[in-house]
Amino acid sequence: QVQLVESGGGLVQAGGSLRLSCVASGRAISSYAISWFRQAPGKEREFVAATSWSGGITYYADSLKGRFTISRDNAKSTVYLQMNSLKPEDTAVYYCASDTVNKLRAGVKPGYWGQGTQVTVSS
Repeated sequence: QVQLVESGGGLVQAGGSLRLSCVASGRAISSYAISWFRQAPGKEREFVAATSWSGGITYYADSLKGRFTISRDNAKSTVYLQMNSLKPEDTAVYYCASDTVNKLRAGVKPGYWGQGTQVTVSS
């Protein structure tokens, strides 16, 4: 079992920044990867970024490269999502998710999810 807790969401004006955090706990998390997804109202959940705890793998959604950065602090078992130059269309519930690196590479939907944190970007 892997437990995930997100934080850091909130209300920000367009052009601003937020940093989301995802604290992971549970068995063998070092062999897992952490992904960020988001879901806007009325839309399907979409992939944002992912990284392995080893740092050997980092993926981004093409549309978000350059504005969003994923990083990790292994000592704190925490993965961050730094979001810059935010736009109203970034408004969504942001989720962190986890599963094995192999499943991440295969594009399999992660099996473990956090409760989500709301990000609202005002125009």
